Amino acid sequence: MTTSRKTYVILAAGGSAVMLFGAMVVFQRLMDLPPCAMCIWQRWPHAAAVAIGLLALMIQGRILPALGALAALTTGAIGVYHFGVEHKYWDGPASCTGSGLSGMNVTDLLAVDSGPKLVMCDQISWELLGISMPGWNAIISFILAFIWIKAVLASRPTAG
Repeated sequence: MTTSRKTYVILAAGGSAVMLFGAMVVFQRLMDLPPCAMCIWQRWPHAAAVAIGLLALMIQGRILPALGALAALTTGAIGVYHFGVEHKYWDGPASCTGSGLSGMNVTDLLAVDSGPKLVMCDQISWELLGISMPGWNAIISFILAFIWIKAVLASRPTAG
């Protein structure tokens, strides 16, 4: 039995939609875990993959599934980078890591309490089986990229 291009597109784009739902509704709203800047960066390629998937259901060809794969690989790569920042394998952006606080005084730090909850990119806010959210995002995104590639391959014209 051969899986169709349409099925692969629905699975891949639907996977990104589920990832967005999980991040924005389950973690952010229900579990009260606001995102850091790098978490937001990981959401944009998922949103692009959902839009690409909707277009790919209406427009045939290999270009849109290839773009979907690129979007999934992009969010996966950001997830790997973020995972490394959380685990101190490498430095992250000073704007959202502990190193970004070095120029702040006590008054600046106390002012944070009056605004939204400050979330640092180098702090692990949730993990499952020893893997944090960006790690899971990377793993799932690379699986979604594989599904997008299957959609590309299913788009090839068959010899008749």
